[in-house]
Amino acid sequence: MSLLQRRLPQYYVVNASVSGETTAGGLTRLPGVLAEHRPALTILELGANDGLRGLPARQTTRNLEAMIALAKRQKSRVLLVGMRLPTNYGPDYTARFQASFAEAAKAGRVRLVPFLLAGMAGQRERFQADGLHPDALSQPQLLDNVWRELQPLLEEK
Repeated sequence: MSLLQRRLPQYYVVNASVSGETTAGGLTRLPGVLAEHRPALTILELGANDGLRGLPARQTTRNLEAMIALAKRQKSRVLLVGMRLPTNYGPDYTARFQASFAEAAKAGRVRLVPFLLAGMAGQRERFQADGLHPDALSQPQLLDNVWRELQPLLEEK
């Protein structure tokens, strides 16, 4: 059982993520996921793989905006979860990439978790050997980072 499901026993939590997926892949899959599950609330946590592949930040923004619009058309409230890139991608690209989440959230008028890895980025011991994916012991911190913006959405009717 996921940590989110444990915190929300009154809800049915579906994890429809695909490891390594880009926002383009998510946009392609989202209509089917929405049709199948009809979620009251959708948490979008996509984009890191766009950045790691050096895809244009504007493309990431457009894909996130389209996914937000799809979910909202299905009457699903949306929480967007942002990511940041390591500094080796250069200051211009990392700034544009980070801004793509805020731009998409603003355009779609949805809540935003600015950075999923807040409070743990840069702490190598909190990550798997690849240095990118948080380890199992870090999962409660990730949930807490999301919870701050998720909880108000749960209170909305």
